[in-house]
Order: sequence, then C-alpha cells, then structure tokens
Amino acid sequence: MRPEPSELQELVRDLHRQGSAWLPAGLGSRLDWGPPVQASCTVLSCAALRGVREFNPGDFTITVAAGTPLVEVQQTLGHHGQWLSVDAPWGDADGAAAGSIGGLVARGLAGGYRQRYLGVRDQLIGLELMRADGVTARAGGKVVKNVAGYDLMRLFTGSWGSLGLITELTLRTLPQPPLRRSVCFQGEAGDLASLSRWLLGSSLSPERIDWWNGSLAAAAGLAPEPLLLIGLASVDASTLEEQVRCLQERSSLQARVLDASTTATWLALARGGAVTPSTAATAPAWLLRLGVSPDRLETLMQAPALAGLAVDMAAGSGLGLAWTGPEGPHQAAVTSGQVMALRSLCTELGGHLTVLRQPRRAGLPAWLDAPSRPLIEAIKRRFDPSGQLAPGRLPGVAQSVSTL
Repeated sequence: MRPEPSELQELVRDLHRQGSAWLPAGLGSRLDWGPPVQASCTVLSCAALRGVREFNPGDFTITVAAGTPLVEVQQTLGHHGQWLSVDAPWGDADGAAAGSIGGLVARGLAGGYRQRYLGVRDQLIGLELMRADGVTARAGGKVVKNVAGYDLMRLFTGSWGSLGLITELTLRTLPQPPLRRSVCFQGEAGDLASLSRWLLGSSLSPERIDWWNGSLAAAAGLAPEPLLLIGLASVDASTLEEQVRCLQERSSLQARVLDASTTATWLALARGGAVTPSTAATAPAWLLRLGVSPDRLETLMQAPALAGLAVDMAAGSGLGLAWTGPEGPHQAAVTSGQVMALRSLCTELGGHLTVLRQPRRAGLPAWLDAPSRPLIEAIKRRFDPSGQLAPGRLPGVAQSVSTL
C-alpha cells in the first residue's frame, strides 16, 4: 500500500484497531532483504512521503521525507557543493535501483565511508516517526548541536521497521571534497594486513580502506588476488599527492593510482554494478553482511568458506558484504552449509553474519539471537505492545526456521 501523506495516519490507526500485522517500508526496492515478509503482513510504503522539507546550506543540515530516494538527496546537496557521507546500498551502483533515505536508516548498513565519516546513524540528528497506533513523535532537532530528548535516532537506525514508521529525517551534511584519488595494492593477505594496520595507526585519514578478495578483483579485470583500495580526499592537490607518495613509499607492493572516474567505477562494482554498462547487475543468489573484529579480518579473508563469493570488507571497521551471482544452473554452488560455516567463523572472530538475501528454500535465519535479546524484546514491547510491526523482523531475535 502506498498511501498519500494525508491518508497515512488514519490508515495506520485502522490497522491498529484491526490488529493487523504491517511492515513499514520505503520504496519497497529491497523487501527481499532480511527475514521474509509474512503473507498476512500488509506492506506500507512511504513512497508518497517524498521531497526535501528544509535545507540550510550554511548550517550543513537537511530535512527530508523518509521516502525520498538517496540519489535525489545527493543531487540536491551536490548543487551546493555538499553531500551526505554515506554509501549507497548494495545494488544501487548508479542510482537505477535507488533506495529511500528512510530505508537506508532503517537497515542501518554503513559502508566503506564509515572509515572517515562514521556510520549512517552518526549523520542523523533528528527523526520523526509514527508508532504502531498512529501516534506521531519526534526526537532530536534540526541543528547539529541539539541533544534534547531520548536518542531515538540510534535506536531506530537498524531497527528494520520493527519499532515504528520513520516519516522524516534531519541529517548533517558535509562539504564535497574537491579532489579525490585512490591507491590500489594487490598481494598476499599478510602484506595487505600489514599495510592496513600501519595506515590505521598513521596520521593519514583516508576516506575508506576497502579490502577485496580475489574474486571481486577479477571482476574488475585484475589478477585474481586480494587488494586494498585506499580512498583519499583533500582540498589541496599537493596534499593529495603527498599522501599518495607516502603510501607508495611505505609498501613494497606495486601501487596503482586511480583517478576519480576509475575509482567511481570500481566502487560501483563493489555495490553490485558492472565494469561495463552492457553487463547489468542482477539480484544475487546470496548477499551476506559480514562483521568481525578488525584485527581478525586477515583470518576471515583467507577463509575457505568464502569460496565462490565476491567480498568487499572495510578494513577499519571489519564490516562488509559478500555475494554471489544470480540464482541459476550456472551459478557457483554456495551452499547453506557453507554459509553456516562462515557464520560460525565470524562468531569465532568476534563478529556476526547477517543473511540479507538467499536462494529459495535455503531456509537460514537472517540473524541469530543476540546476547541482549531480553533487552531487545523489552524495547519492542514498549514501542509495539501488540506485536503488529514487522513480525519476524526484530534484529537480534532469530526467527524460527520453520516459518521461513
């Protein structure tokens, strides 16, 4: 259902009175991510809640309706030399599969830009929401230094629609870096890990440090060896060149310097795009969210359980994605057992694995029970006493495999 803004509150109230299950959604472009939507659940889209409500370039803040596509927000900011320092979601290589800003926050999945700019929840300074009973609420404010009220922004980031419907967001923006360049190093995992550790402890402040496995490197037309893609940004050309030279002198590995255009192409590839427009991206059979302790990332990147998967991990946070091609007879056989083994390894390495997308009949829970499950369920009861919102989609509470 895609109600008009004037109809939204009454519709939510009707669903509450009827005791009907419903799922808050943005544009509905990624409903197949995470736990499956139950057949009896009404999907309520925010697609009609669209547009920039307020933009203050001097204050570096923007307020947008939750259904506004991220690509439109970035275009609006770009006209003023600003940007929202977050990665587009996987599958949105060029804006063609644009997700909404509300959906981005609800999933809470930060990419490589987290290295320098932190996660999407750190860009959020104000939030308007609608509870399961149709009551509206607001948290935060419209200026960066506002700290009034409960921190619902962090609570709702990554909530997957289980606590309420996000209707409006206020985010902080940043000046667009005028100069960007990337440096790529390929080699053995140990050499890349050593370079990454040095870089994380150095005075340099790269925008991102992405660690690709050999499969993803091969998709970029390179040798099938792991690589580090280090993104640099500056307002001064000489400073940027000095950072590049510093990296080249530090490592014995061969450095490849990429201009902004090539860097954009490679980053699009890591979001499920293609090197050439003739090979369009398709939905992956498997899409996994991996997270490990950053100091254990070297072990993960050499794990046999990654066979058949393209992998892009953020070296500074230990977070990233792994995926396969589309489901079909010619797709490399990544099995449920292999993914379960990979999940166990991530847990051993101090992390976790979330199944964002999986083949039909695979039957794996999207996530496992978190140690804080009792607290998570207590919060859920306070926001949604009747359990109407997003049934089976409460992060940190594993859904029963028998219901998948």
